[in-house]
Amino acid sequence: MINGLVEVTLSSPDGEVIGIKYNGIDNVLETDNAQDNRGYWDVVWYKPGEKDNIDKLEGTNFHVIMADKDQVEISFTKKWNYSRHVPLNVDKRYIMRRGVSGFYAYAILEREPGWPDVDMDQIRAVFKLQKDRFHYMAISDKRQRIMPMPEDRETGQPLAYPEAVLLTKPINTELKGEVDDKYQYSSENKDNKVQGWISANPPVGFWMITPSNEFLSSGPTKQDLTSHVGPTVLSMFTSIHYGGKDIDTKYRNGEPWKKVLGPVLVYLNQVSSTNNIYGDLWRDAKAQMWKEVESWPYDFLQSQDFPKSYQRGNISGQLQVFDRCINSRTTGAKYAYVGLAAPGQVGSWQTETKGYQFWTQTDEQGNFFLKNVREGDYDLYAWVPGFIGDYKHYTNIAVKAGSEFNLGAIVYRPPRNGPTLWEIGVPDRSAAEFFVPDPYPTLMNRLYKNDPANKFRQYGLWARYADIYGNNDLKYTIGISDHTRDWFFAHVTRDIGNRTYQPTTRQIMFELLNVNSRGDYTLQVAMAAASESEFQLRINDANVDKPDFSTGPMGRDNAIARHGIHGLYRFYSINIPSSKLYKGSNTFYLTQSRSQTPFQGILYDYIRLEGPPNPQTSSSQNVVA
Repeated sequence: MINGLVEVTLSSPDGEVIGIKYNGIDNVLETDNAQDNRGYWDVVWYKPGEKDNIDKLEGTNFHVIMADKDQVEISFTKKWNYSRHVPLNVDKRYIMRRGVSGFYAYAILEREPGWPDVDMDQIRAVFKLQKDRFHYMAISDKRQRIMPMPEDRETGQPLAYPEAVLLTKPINTELKGEVDDKYQYSSENKDNKVQGWISANPPVGFWMITPSNEFLSSGPTKQDLTSHVGPTVLSMFTSIHYGGKDIDTKYRNGEPWKKVLGPVLVYLNQVSSTNNIYGDLWRDAKAQMWKEVESWPYDFLQSQDFPKSYQRGNISGQLQVFDRCINSRTTGAKYAYVGLAAPGQVGSWQTETKGYQFWTQTDEQGNFFLKNVREGDYDLYAWVPGFIGDYKHYTNIAVKAGSEFNLGAIVYRPPRNGPTLWEIGVPDRSAAEFFVPDPYPTLMNRLYKNDPANKFRQYGLWARYADIYGNNDLKYTIGISDHTRDWFFAHVTRDIGNRTYQPTTRQIMFELLNVNSRGDYTLQVAMAAASESEFQLRINDANVDKPDFSTGPMGRDNAIARHGIHGLYRFYSINIPSSKLYKGSNTFYLTQSRSQTPFQGILYDYIRLEGPPNPQTSSSQNVVA
């Protein structure tokens, strides 16, 4: 495919991108790699109970869908025939348009009724660039840098987590002593609109532009990989990163399925001036990204499975929030996240991976507008920064072509049983507001050295707990302690040597002037992530064998090891009998009881103790457990 700006060569009938010629570079892809290891799609899949496989979704038939002076669209298809490949029908498509410096890629994947059970952990598109040209990576305004070479990882020192390597003999000596880990460059779906690499000679940028999140899984705050050492550029459509098997895509009992993944735009750019190569190419890539976002949904795709704007519907309304302990009247849910996803339980959108999702943020008054929604049946979900729990609208929404739904004012009543006696943290589904320690000087990524907002992305922070607290555990005194400096961001195990780890127990100490014996108290515990953990609560006695409350085993988020600061949101409303509390001094003992590895632990979002309920404050609507 050639449009006078870019020349793209694909293998037939496989449909892999084997060459991209641009700005005097014969092939920006890594020519030392085999042709099937340059630009390709793949899926990680397995039959239940068996080992995983990787299928590159190679086509068996090639078709030209259309070709005129303004556009070419080509297709590489494969029909599943009960072979050893993943049970999917595949239609990979590529589009080149006049005047666009790059090409669009999308895929239509389908399961027919009655096909075998299968799990799919990951679906992605991958581009591997020339390592001798592309050395500078940019994934956001602040997250940009000269990157190590792949050889640097091979000569480096492997660290405790497999993806992390200490660079001991890097080709660029300025990188010596840094840690490289691809998970340090993860982004949330809502923020991952453009990312890629830059070559300085000649000045060329290679970018992955994602104009919409409708085809991504698990909602706007799902984190996933972007670009990393290779140099590699990814478009992650689904994965179990930062959620584990809870966000695995499972098909059972012959379930059919069909989904359009993409399109994404592979964009290439250049600059004539060499005064500010990186800044100029990045700004141009961002400008192109916004053009693509404003053009969504595209009107030039030839597939009938991708609906045009007039074939979609719109949803609007105002989300309000009512918590009598905060305000006697309903107020607009300021900057809340509101979205449509497959019908399910409260909060199920974050583990939903098969369908389409449509999300937006409300304005200061809680108004929202979800436009260009595909036809289908949805539930409307929301969560409000500053409030615990999840909202789900009580009626299903059936979107048709051209439909306009105005839901008017809808009210979220967050979990509340009584007045707040004390609280720790901020209910925002992240542990970022807690104390994140300085990294080990010998295990740093210097990109984040002077970036407090991304301090949590440094390697090895879990081990700093034992350095700070020694053989003791964290003690937090209500009214004296400050969560920004006294609440270690991760409830982790303690390394006692010889690859042996111990559970750790935190104490929350507080005073009660009186105990109201006419009702029970409530401990609201919101968790930002859990990794092979078990939360246990003991009230005023740390030595009883049976905890007063336990979650049981939970979580495979891996957010602590993968520098994620959050994974899946979990919420527990725990009854505290008044008979367990004392007038005067009280202590809650919070134990993370699982301790086989250094990476097991909990990231808390927010903890609140409420007094006994009364008719004015009691509310149990939309509690997630």
